[in-house]
Amino acid sequence: MTLTQADIDGELAEIRAGHEKARAAGAPAAHHPPRDFPPYRSSLLRHPKQPLVAVHGDPETVELSGPVFGRTDVTELGHDLTRQHAGEPLGERITVSGRLLDRAGRPVRGQLVELWQANASGRYAHRRDQHPAPLDPNFTGVGRVLTGDDGSYRFTTIKPGAYPWRNHENAWRPAHIHFSLFGSAFTQRLVTQMYFPGDPLLAYDPILQSVTDDAARARLVAAYDHSLSRPERSLGYRWDIVLDGPCATWIEEGR
Repeated sequence: MTLTQADIDGELAEIRAGHEKARAAGAPAAHHPPRDFPPYRSSLLRHPKQPLVAVHGDPETVELSGPVFGRTDVTELGHDLTRQHAGEPLGERITVSGRLLDRAGRPVRGQLVELWQANASGRYAHRRDQHPAPLDPNFTGVGRVLTGDDGSYRFTTIKPGAYPWRNHENAWRPAHIHFSLFGSAFTQRLVTQMYFPGDPLLAYDPILQSVTDDAARARLVAAYDHSLSRPERSLGYRWDIVLDGPCATWIEEGR
């Protein structure tokens, strides 16, 4: 039996109704969806089924096999994905800026922020991406920057295109950018996604819709900010990332 978008919509509606009923009965808002979210089919196959295993002994030994990031690893062009190659990439240039904050709204300084994304045609520069859309030789789709003293970050990039995926028949992911946040150690890593306002595919995406709380889901959508737009260069979007507390940004590890 082929799973259709109508089937997914029905499942999402049922889950959303259950969430609203629980909220009406006094349950707290579900800022993070379960790790096994049925409309997001692959989450049923790959989510952890056993409790996490504690690492005993020296905790630093966990980090010895992982990369170590220093300030010299963040290059001058790390924040501008449109200038990393010999030519200009294709697509709509955008500037994405915001602040990394804690639950009290205080800036989180000197943190490594990385992003990766598809190109304007909806294809990643990755050998496993076999979507028959063109690659862009002038766009790799990865960048990194350190937050400033005020917790701010800024990237100049290309607005990514939507792309198909095999969750169900005629499934399309809305335009989005993946963000990775590092703390003071490699094991302190959080991953999330940023979406764009007014995208008609937002309502059909099981990954975004797995965040059943309306306010939490809205925090994943950036806001157009004309003050961030650069004349004759790029349109601006503002997106703050809150690490914890009642206004926290949804993090994929919370699934």
